Amino acid sequence: MASPSDPATHETFQLGEFTVPRLWAGLWQLSSNAWGTAPVTKIRQAMARHVDAGYTAFADHYGSAELIFGQFRASLPQPEAVIGATKWCVFKPLTGPLQRSAVEAAVRERIERMQTKRVDLLQFHWQHYDNHDYMTALEIMAQLREEGLIANVGLCNFDALRTDEICTRFPGLVVSNQVPFSLIDTRVLSALDGVCTKHGVKLLTYGTLCGGFLAEKWIGVPEPDPYAGSLNPSQRKYLDMITKAWGSWALFQELLVALQRISRRHGGVSVTNIATRWVLDHPVVGAVIVGVRWGCSEYPSDNMKVYGLHLTDQDREEIESVLSRSAGRRLFQTIGDCGAEYR
Repeated sequence: MASPSDPATHETFQLGEFTVPRLWAGLWQLSSNAWGTAPVTKIRQAMARHVDAGYTAFADHYGSAELIFGQFRASLPQPEAVIGATKWCVFKPLTGPLQRSAVEAAVRERIERMQTKRVDLLQFHWQHYDNHDYMTALEIMAQLREEGLIANVGLCNFDALRTDEICTRFPGLVVSNQVPFSLIDTRVLSALDGVCTKHGVKLLTYGTLCGGFLAEKWIGVPEPDPYAGSLNPSQRKYLDMITKAWGSWALFQELLVALQRISRRHGGVSVTNIATRWVLDHPVVGAVIVGVRWGCSEYPSDNMKVYGLHLTDQDREEIESVLSRSAGRRLFQTIGDCGAEYR
């Protein structure tokens, strides 16, 4: 296997006008002290280490993420070499028709906070599907893209039905959809993958490591208490998914052991690498967004080992032997399509 530190091994894909890596750095853990805190100087140093390692795309906007990332990118010798994906989320029901001024104001706020001339990738989330003004919003975003305020438009947690509706109405506008996808949560394979393949939309996946549970450190560990205070918000969320929706902690242990056995066959890679590679090997997936506890803990070099890693048929069969005994394939029916858990 080629060295993951060799830029020649870094996998990329085309996202609109940008050529981007297949591993992105997630910024959502800057949203709360619950993930740990660090001085901004340490956060910027961690960002610089990621860029040096080949992470040239960063994503998310919660809390101070846009501000810190914008300041960091502006300080680089070549700021344009690093891509910033942010979001515009409409959570509350509108009190009247959506106006262009509201959409443009949201976009210009992203531009100002990120210290840039345009938004590289604006990922759009709309909470209430019963209000079809999301179509109006996307029509306005298409105009703003033509005017140079947005480089690319993406979706966030849109289901298969609405993604198909949007891409049929606005062909070529949407380049991506950010959704959960992991060995535990495979709902994208029920419908969204087909829709995105049909329209040439790439998935940017989060939750791929289940808040860090897909790692060696959890092998042989008793099921944690979600209320003991030792878990961060992501871990509490994914523990609930693992033990209540997907299967049980005991079955999850079987999955971890299988992943460890596979990782040892490949030599020098981790359980995390195997779990990430499994997701990346689905053609509809553009990139995996890896959440980072900026300035607290980070694994940029280890995560990069996924590049050049090739799972065998035996590897896949051993993984499937565990997944087939879970309720993972039924999550589409029990939870709903991607994003349903937030609505």
